[in-house]
Amino acid sequence: MTAVTTGTGAVRHPQARVPPGERGATRIADRVVAKVAAQAAREALGPPPADAEAPHATVVVHRDTARIRVHLELGYPCDIGARCAAVRRKVTERVGALVNMTVSEVAVRVERLHPPTAGGGRTR
Repeated sequence: MTAVTTGTGAVRHPQARVPPGERGATRIADRVVAKVAAQAAREALGPPPADAEAPHATVVVHRDTARIRVHLELGYPCDIGARCAAVRRKVTERVGALVNMTVSEVAVRVERLHPPTAGGGRTR
């Protein structure tokens, strides 16, 4: 370490730098993780049915691990299992990449199925 002299003749030693891992911690709020998860679900599903609500998520974070529950509505008929699997994959990938958290669980809850609206009524 080199000494630095001031204008008054006093010698001052520069402060030692603190290694990055010891400077502190960044905490990402649960609601931020929930917004990332909801956006990832929207990306996985594509455009929603006409009168459907956008997907939303709730999150529980413990240290660097998140448990996520996604609530969504789907058009029907569709492969519900495949759509839910796509949501789980995308949410896990995006939360891991954007907030650097491990996702231990993604539970997908289908709140409502929307039948096609073309034609106006049911026929036999």
